[in-house]
Amino acid sequence: MNNVASPRETVVKIRPMAEADLGLVIALEEQIFSDPWPASSFRELLDNDQWGALVAELDGGIIGYACYMIVLDEAHLTNIAVIPDYRRKSVAQQLLDRILWIVNKDNCELLLLEVRPSNEAAIRFYKKHQFAELYRRPNYYRRPVEDALVMVRYLRTD
Repeated sequence: MNNVASPRETVVKIRPMAEADLGLVIALEEQIFSDPWPASSFRELLDNDQWGALVAELDGGIIGYACYMIVLDEAHLTNIAVIPDYRRKSVAQQLLDRILWIVNKDNCELLLLEVRPSNEAAIRFYKKHQFAELYRRPNYYRRPVEDALVMVRYLRTD
């Protein structure tokens, strides 16, 4: 496999989120999401063995991040974000690929997530990566109030 990116692909360094990244990640969270996680949530996840967090780094700067949680044999993609200038350039794909590698290595049976029904681009992305809709969670999001679509990707097909 060559390391030459296609015109629509940006090759990034995916690495674990560090405490030194929190200021920028929190600022990006507030910029990208209308209902952002509080700073305390990011701080707590770095200290909890059930949680994982990754950043996508390009030229020394963070352009995306993703968080996940593993409980027994289930994984939950809790957050994935890419700054607008780097969307649709495979950054989210690279973050998701790394999480899939991790949760498969940990023998998880499935990967769950919630997404706003109005976020059509995200839904298309997840469906492209073998996620299927399970059900709706009424009034899950607060700003603005909106249901969540719960989606799943089954990792074991035995």
